[in-house]
Parts: sequence; C-alpha cells; structure tokens
Amino acid sequence: MYRNMEDWSEIRRRVLVEGVSRRQILRETKMHWLTLKKILEHSEPPGYRQQQPRPKKKLGAYVGRIGQILKEDQAMPRKQRHTAKRIWERLRDEGFTGGYTIVKDTVRELTAHRQEVFVPLLHPPGEAQVDFGQALVHLNGKLRKVFFFRDGPAA
Repeated sequence: MYRNMEDWSEIRRRVLVEGVSRRQILRETKMHWLTLKKILEHSEPPGYRQQQPRPKKKLGAYVGRIGQILKEDQAMPRKQRHTAKRIWERLRDEGFTGGYTIVKDTVRELTAHRQEVFVPLLHPPGEAQVDFGQALVHLNGKLRKVFFFRDGPAA
C-alpha cells in the first residue's frame, strides 16, 4: 500500500506513464479500487474533507444570539466587550445547557478575521537583502562545495 508520497507518486507513474493496468496495481498492493481511483485523480493526497458542517445540537439555537452580542460589542470600547466566558454565562442564564468550550470555539469562529495578509518588501536606499547559500560545483575537474551570497529576494 502507499505509506508516503514516494509510493503515491510511484503508483501514479506506473499507471499513467508506463501503462501498467489498474488491475495489476490492485493485485500487487491489495488496495481497494476506490483508493487507486483517488491516487490517480489527485497528484498528492487530498486529505480529509468534511462533506457538511456538523450540526450543533445544543448551541444551534444560540448562534444567532452570540452573533448579536458580538455585533453590539463592536460599538463598545475594547475593554468593555464581552469575553467568551461572559457570553457563556449570559447564555446559561437564558437557558443554555452546554459547556463553555463550545461557546468559546464559536466565538473564535465568528470573530476570526479572514483576510489575506501581505507584508510589503521595501528596501530603502542604503539597505539590502542578501541570502547566504551553498552549492556543489565542478571546479577544476573536482566536485566542491562552495558558499556564496545572493542579492535580492529569494525566488
């Protein structure tokens, strides 16, 4: 079976490049045909993907209330905003029977800023960026390790 990326790549190469039959691979590896299908469809293992979000049995009715509390907090000074623990206490007073952790995780999801972050690479005059590296080169007929500086951002 495939246990690492090399096995994954080897199976793909044998079927897609060399033309080894899928049945032959299945006989050799004793894997399920759906596993082989996944290997051939994806150049690297796709990982687990959840089909639908898990239902929140206890918290489901209170997610809107948590969102409302967080929205109201935007108008308040930062020091006076609700913490996840305080939101949990308020929900518990309103009849919520679940635990603190599920409320804390929901607050984290609702307050997460999902923005792409860019760090500008600016080099004012007089400043520079260099990378230090090493490479094997043929020098006077011998393979030698040399060390070097490379200016500019890494590619």
